[in-house]
Amino acid sequence: MSLYLCVDCGGSKTSAVICNRNGDILGRAIGGPSNFACMSPAAFTGAVGTAVSIALKTCVSPPSTELVALPPTTELFASAWFGVSGVDSPAAAHNASVALSALLGIPMGPRLIVANDTHLLAAPLRLHPDISDAVTTIAGTGSCVVSFTQQPSGLLTELARIGGWGWLLGDEGGGFHVGRETLRQMMFDTARESLGMAPAPKSALKDKVLARFGIDGEENAAEVLPIVHLPELGLAAEATPEVPSYLLVAREKRLSQLSPLVFEAAFKDGDEFALKVLRNCAGALADQIAMLCIGPGEDGSLKPKGVKAEDAMLCFGGSLVGIEVYREIVLDELKNRGHVFRYVEFVDDAAAVGAVGVASMGLWEEK
Repeated sequence: MSLYLCVDCGGSKTSAVICNRNGDILGRAIGGPSNFACMSPAAFTGAVGTAVSIALKTCVSPPSTELVALPPTTELFASAWFGVSGVDSPAAAHNASVALSALLGIPMGPRLIVANDTHLLAAPLRLHPDISDAVTTIAGTGSCVVSFTQQPSGLLTELARIGGWGWLLGDEGGGFHVGRETLRQMMFDTARESLGMAPAPKSALKDKVLARFGIDGEENAAEVLPIVHLPELGLAAEATPEVPSYLLVAREKRLSQLSPLVFEAAFKDGDEFALKVLRNCAGALADQIAMLCIGPGEDGSLKPKGVKAEDAMLCFGGSLVGIEVYREIVLDELKNRGHVFRYVEFVDDAAAVGAVGVASMGLWEEK
């Protein structure tokens, strides 16, 4: 039996799906993070290999209790499609391809497709014959926006991209940006009070954040700054009363892990401060989407590869935009900028969509 593999490699998890030639899903698994830009090649292939092995284990009935040893033979997978967070340049795509080819025993070439994870989100474009353009937007731990056009053959061609630059340079609208913006707005409020301005209204989110970092009282909010900038303590460290758990994670995760608190405060507690933070982050993400679009009244000459939203699809993916109310804020921000897409879709299982897609495209099979 020919098997077709798709793996969605993200900053929070690795999702592997295996299907047959008919597109029937036979096995799947979820593993740990596999952002290619944030880990060593060995750690990357280790995360992918574990997820693929578990997915293979579930393909048999009853499921096997043994992990399938990798690399398998070159005949195991007819073709494979990898959407990899952190693959943002030709060099990165080549390096990831080399590592994955060795891992799976699939020769580099048409049977092994390695691209950024935004490519998986464009698959729904094939369901709408009246349009040929799509903008894919990932906002989870990080963020990235890419536009595509579909060729008559069904193949997708990347038009343009923005973002995917990582937490130091970007990730607008993603989890890190939400945490960072929360602390920035807290510091702005502290600065306003230092000017003698009226204190900001009480905020449930501020209380949650300060409690997370063990800080007592809003008047001490600035104490969060050294906590944010302290270096990691290393893998050997353990949480103790003197060493809180937030110091055991990478510095960027101290901020990205605040995003659940922000969403809880915004949509459960109705906290206006939290809503402001999310509107700011959604607006920054909308700015990036809008950059790939032809603006109202423009003829496209300034952006030869720009997409007309009214003639295109917007495909969302990622944990943050998976929250419908946040997604609606992004769409409202886009509308304020004059961009309303003909179709909008959230892809909640990109690996499954990709697996079915790769099985349906005989162009990717070795003849």
